[in-house]
Amino acid sequence: MFRASCNLPSIASPAISICAVRLSLFPILNLTPSSSARRISTTFAPSLSLLSQTPNYLTSFNFKRVLRMMDNPAPRASASYSTGNNDAGRELLVQHLLVKEEDQNILFELQKRVIRGEDLSDLAVEYSICPSKEEGGMLGWVRKGQMVPEFEEAAFNAPLNKVVKCKTQFGWHLLQVLSEREESVLEDIQPEDFHAKLQDPDFLEDSQCIDVREPHEVERASLSGFKVLPLQQFGSWGPEITTKLDPQKDTYVLCHHGMRSLQVAKWLQTQGFRKIYNIAGGIHAYALKVDQSIPTY
Repeated sequence: MFRASCNLPSIASPAISICAVRLSLFPILNLTPSSSARRISTTFAPSLSLLSQTPNYLTSFNFKRVLRMMDNPAPRASASYSTGNNDAGRELLVQHLLVKEEDQNILFELQKRVIRGEDLSDLAVEYSICPSKEEGGMLGWVRKGQMVPEFEEAAFNAPLNKVVKCKTQFGWHLLQVLSEREESVLEDIQPEDFHAKLQDPDFLEDSQCIDVREPHEVERASLSGFKVLPLQQFGSWGPEITTKLDPQKDTYVLCHHGMRSLQVAKWLQTQGFRKIYNIAGGIHAYALKVDQSIPTY
């Protein structure tokens, strides 16, 4: 069972949650008001993939999943934390529930109910003490090096769809691996290299380009062929991202200096996009290095 939702959490300061198994090193998009405009900053906080208050079982983006992730195979992140040998480049789609260490009897009873055919996600909603219960215990796509050792070992050795148990410092877990895929690609591309790709007549048909700047910025300077998805309007387009874009196509992301685009590129990676390229330095670098007719601002 998948509970799809989308949210850009506002994080005031890093805070360690009571169940921090996900060792979060990925950025959280933080929209904070300033005197002139909203400032987008990157906060590295211990958090889990689905809710801003969800514990850190894994290192992942702190965004709720927008799509049904099992249908989106993908390959390698440049910011990869893979540590395994045969498991390098392998990602798992995991859901789980968590009970306190002293509640092992409850765990055994829940195991019996799973064996009798009850859905782990339904049991997570009712019994889990992890905030991921709001998402049916869904942790999303994870890879080696993103989890505490006990959880990681159990997940990467679990047969597909079989519910297994493990104990961590946070309590007892029942976890289930729903699917697996190759790790996705997330890379920077230099403006000159992107310009070279634009010379291919089939490029814009075979790939997709998005500009995450605000409309007033696009009016000042723009590149043809880009779909404008302003980051400050994330709430309107985020939940529909897989209807607006094809996760299987190469995706190029642009902003002013390459920071907002990198944040969005990393988020797209969590949503199952196969290959994502961040245009390094943004349109400012493109104007300086490739096309001086484009205004800088």
